[in-house]
Amino acid sequence: MARGINKVILIGNAGNDAEVRFMPSGAAVANVNIATTESWRDRQTGQMQERTEWHRVAFMDRGNYRLGQIAGDFIKKGSKVYVEGSLRTREWEKDGIKRYTTEIVANEMQLLDGRGDNAGQQSGGYDSMQGGQGGYSNNAPQQGYGQAPQQPAAPQQSAPQHAPQGGGFNQPPQQGGYGQAPQQPAHQPAAPQAQPQSFGSWGNAPQQAPSQPAPQQQPAPQQRAPQQPAQQPKPQQAPNFDDFDDDIPF
Repeated sequence: MARGINKVILIGNAGNDAEVRFMPSGAAVANVNIATTESWRDRQTGQMQERTEWHRVAFMDRGNYRLGQIAGDFIKKGSKVYVEGSLRTREWEKDGIKRYTTEIVANEMQLLDGRGDNAGQQSGGYDSMQGGQGGYSNNAPQQGYGQAPQQPAAPQQSAPQHAPQGGGFNQPPQQGGYGQAPQQPAHQPAAPQAQPQSFGSWGNAPQQAPSQPAPQQQPAPQQRAPQQPAQQPKPQQAPNFDDFDDDIPF
């Protein structure tokens, strides 16, 4: 068994902003007065009674654990704090008189205050510095706004550009459109030849339109038409002249 246990657990409110001072080694020490309040009901009067106790707590840097700097940055007056530590008595001298002070040296600290914007920033800042986890402000820009602009940039507008080039009906307007008009004057010697070609392209567009419905089917009925009258001479082969010869008594 251990020879003794010296452990203190406090949950209270800070009575002042953390006062930070630095040791010759560069370590930060933050001093805070924390108030704990307990209440009970008086049996004689039936009224609630309260008693407040003040505790002087020291937060010190220990190696890479910058507890003193964290406490100095985030503990403000009225902040609700959870503290674990141990009791220490130190001796100091003032005006030639030795004095003794008993205080709590904190080993762990956690902010419990969730009221107001400052409290939220304090708790988030403490978590980010102690645990190395990024706060909500760090995670938000990485997910929503960085990819969001990439998605609207992704709508590849090249698809509508390839579509007019692949479609046959869209090619004639490209040849005679305004996009190629500035290109033709760039070739000044070929400008007079390009213009009749452009008009020819517009003329060819309607010629292709009737050829697509059935240009070959129209001559087909014309060839069949003379064949049908060629089959009609059958009534000519059987004229009624023979009948008339039979009727004549010569």
